[in-house]
Amino acid sequence: MKSLSRKVFSIILCLLGLVSVLAGASAPLTGIQLHDGDTVVFCGDSITHQCLYTQYVEDYVYTRFPNRRIKLVNAGVSGDRAGDALLRFSEDVAGHQPQVVTVLLGMNDGQYQHFNHEIFARYEQDMGYLMDRIAELGAQTILMGPSMYDSRVSQTKPPAWVAKDSDQVRQVTRYYYPVLAFYGAWLRDRASDRGLGYVEMIQPMSRVTELARIQNPEFTMIPDAVHPNANGHAVMAAAMIEQMQLGGWVGSILLQRAEDDTWEIETTHGAAAELVAGDEMGITLRYTAEALPWVLPKEARDGYRRSDAGTRLSRELLRVVGLPTGRYTLSIDQTPVGAYSTEQLAGGVELQEIETTPQYQQALAVAELNKERNDRVVRPLRDLWLNLRSQRSHPDTPEAKRAYQAWKSAFDAQCTELERQSQDYVDRIYATNQPHPRMIRLRPVNPQIEEK
Repeated sequence: MKSLSRKVFSIILCLLGLVSVLAGASAPLTGIQLHDGDTVVFCGDSITHQCLYTQYVEDYVYTRFPNRRIKLVNAGVSGDRAGDALLRFSEDVAGHQPQVVTVLLGMNDGQYQHFNHEIFARYEQDMGYLMDRIAELGAQTILMGPSMYDSRVSQTKPPAWVAKDSDQVRQVTRYYYPVLAFYGAWLRDRASDRGLGYVEMIQPMSRVTELARIQNPEFTMIPDAVHPNANGHAVMAAAMIEQMQLGGWVGSILLQRAEDDTWEIETTHGAAAELVAGDEMGITLRYTAEALPWVLPKEARDGYRRSDAGTRLSRELLRVVGLPTGRYTLSIDQTPVGAYSTEQLAGGVELQEIETTPQYQQALAVAELNKERNDRVVRPLRDLWLNLRSQRSHPDTPEAKRAYQAWKSAFDAQCTELERQSQDYVDRIYATNQPHPRMIRLRPVNPQIEEK
């Protein structure tokens, strides 16, 4: 009996200890809210320097929150490791006074070889310091696991900077994917410990790749094994938006015939007015959405579709229940959209990926403007920061210091001018992204005309 009591007492102590540990742990950040005036900084290496996943997240923010001025800053530098990001942190991250900082590092930190404890210890230390620095700003931190390393590609095309001896090629091909997965798992646990956000990147990219390779074994979104193409970045952007719960549907319209033959309307994230309905004339209404669909440039749309991003993150749904049996043409602002059966309309028609709709074309104009901004302004700005890293390694002589100061003055002036140009683009984007009232019409199809 005494032995049993001791066992029970031990169990109680263990449970109390577990409760204490759990109570002391911070709840991980599972979503963020972006407010008018907020600044988001994307800190990273060459994959951020590509200005693609960041651009696509920007497209989402511009179309989903058109009435909130949110500043989005790319702070990626090619070749960076966590320690390099620390060196430029004060100017390139803290200088923007951000409310949110995302961090995508690790691809270079593992140094393209089998797992090495000393290399990882350096990454662990520097990432810890980086988290501390962001915490000092009072900003929310979103840690992003390293993106996928495509081992199949590296079998035939190892990265150019990998030594050509067979041993390193074998190591990077066979082991680097799991090395990066380990780095990501460690990062996820640190995010949980500190109450930070975490975005898993390898799994979404691997899932899309594995499914595509069932049909095409040569499929890849990472043509050099390291840097994703536009479609890979679309998958990354979708993962980030979904896992940080940045938003959901664009909106929905439900039209339903009541028992007294009147029509009732329900909307989400928008307002409807001027509803006119009749069996012979069909239905007409004016609808103003609060947002635009998330649309990406042409080169990224395959990745968007493979992520099912439209349905999951940007759904625009029109449902009409109670129409007489038949087919109906749908137009928006007198632009033909398609013809649908009574059953299709009752089940719901998703509009977000129909390229002929006026709202899709408006969102595409936003995406094209933002693409131009990134190509002409943001990427050259990041190139300047890449040059700054090499300039900082000047010899410690008076002449070298004077030359560096002159170069730094020119650097600051160039950055200021590019940031001004970026703001000009942002102003144009916000003049383009405002949702307009849309006239939606459903008309019965004349079977005789349709047959002709």
